[in-house]
Amino acid sequence: MKREVIQIRCSIYEKKLLKKRAARAGISLSEYLRLTAFQINIVERLTPEQLECYQMLIQYKNNFMRISNMFKHRDSRLAIEVEDLAEKIRTHLQNFKK
Repeated sequence: MKREVIQIRCSIYEKKLLKKRAARAGISLSEYLRLTAFQINIVERLTPEQLECYQMLIQYKNNFMRISNMFKHRDSRLAIEVEDLAEKIRTHLQNFKK
């Protein structure tokens, strides 16, 4: 149970910035300050637009893999390039999950 109060002094700009960062992380200002004080990594939540972009990237990766599979027997160089592109997208998406 959190009952103790700690007051800090900061400028209006700093206060607005802290509130904005806490809101982007989806937590209260108090929780944000506690987590940062204990050096806990805070991950901001994605906006709906960002989520939509990553979903589109997943679809692109899948489509490129399908295209690569279609061209494997006809044009192996094109298949390799398309497969490399799909792999780069997959790597980016895996880094995003961390």
